[in-house]
Amino acid sequence: MRGGSRRRPRGRLGARVAGLLLAVGLAACAPASRDVLDDRASWAEVEKQARGQTVTWMMWRGDPLINAYVDGYVAPALRERHGVTLSVVSGQGSRIVSALMTEREAAKAESEFDLVWINGESFYQLRQIAALHGPFTQRLPNFAFVDMKNPSIASDFQQPIDGFECPWGNVQLTLIHHSGRVKDPPRTRAALGAWVKQHPGRFTFDTSFTGMTLLKSWLIAMAGGPGALDGPFDEAKYARASEPLWAYLRELKPYLWRRGATFPQSVAELHQLFAGGEVDFTMSNNDGEVDNKVLQGVLPETARGFAFDEGTIRNSHYLGIVANARARAGALVVANFLISPEAQFEKLRPSVWGDGTVLDIERLPSEWRERFRNVPGRRLAPDAAALRRTALSELAPEYMIRLSDDFRRHVLP
Repeated sequence: MRGGSRRRPRGRLGARVAGLLLAVGLAACAPASRDVLDDRASWAEVEKQARGQTVTWMMWRGDPLINAYVDGYVAPALRERHGVTLSVVSGQGSRIVSALMTEREAAKAESEFDLVWINGESFYQLRQIAALHGPFTQRLPNFAFVDMKNPSIASDFQQPIDGFECPWGNVQLTLIHHSGRVKDPPRTRAALGAWVKQHPGRFTFDTSFTGMTLLKSWLIAMAGGPGALDGPFDEAKYARASEPLWAYLRELKPYLWRRGATFPQSVAELHQLFAGGEVDFTMSNNDGEVDNKVLQGVLPETARGFAFDEGTIRNSHYLGIVANARARAGALVVANFLISPEAQFEKLRPSVWGDGTVLDIERLPSEWRERFRNVPGRRLAPDAAALRRTALSELAPEYMIRLSDDFRRHVLP
């Protein structure tokens, strides 16, 4: 297996992954039931075969502007230019893994899905059960523009992508404050702790991916800073770094929103508390989202993003093609369009999505370089170049699993 040391799956889903490994290994030498596309086919042949195909894409559907980008911009462009119909279904993370695992267990020759939006733990689990087609990224003409020298793009939760997923967006965790009530936001853990104690009830974080990414950023700082937890999961390093993290959070807990008796379960709930004036901070895994959410009216005009001096995690999200995809050619065409300068610029615009590009701007044609350097509308988010200087590398998947489990054990009531 690629991507670091072999990891032991956890929980019911992990048990199913482990159970499938033997079956996948035994089937590895058997011929595929259907070769839907010759891997030696030219790109012109891929485009020809893709015409008329319907590509089913399983992706997160929780943001109306992301949905509008996909449904109102991507789908029409694919249909008009390539004759590909895009069918989008809702699903993320464990649901994607579970759906593809069920198909593998049933030995289905063809999947219900062709393309999936994944990263991190989902990528790791899907690689374990050989549910992803690849390597495929080098076949995409637009992949030549992808910034593979950027470690937060080339590596997904410490796992080399090895051509089995295509980078689609690159973002960094950013804190957001109410500029009318907090003139000079705290930029270190010590300063934040002091501020929280002086303003009880005005700060909290969610217990889902975004809040746990904040805790993971603090874990890195407590382990010694950038690079301290790079590589495979290390139990001893985790124990040393997490102990002061839980002590810090237990000390702050009585001063958090509702005295830490409850936490918002999603970042959307945290946004609502912020917009309703109950707390003075929210956050986002997308550093450009503050402009996007103000434009939507989700956050007030007083919202401002800021960089945390000790750094926050920067990572990417990706596109995977399912191993048993019925429309492999179409999936390749969709992935190639999504990393085109045109599609990447469109989603970079805060009024559309504000999602960071995975392209190396210096390798783009000159007219696109200028457009990317002058993206309209990014006015409330922190300076992109300055923020990148505080970027921390994403950690191996086990760190997030352990943090989520241990947070519930050490901090929650």
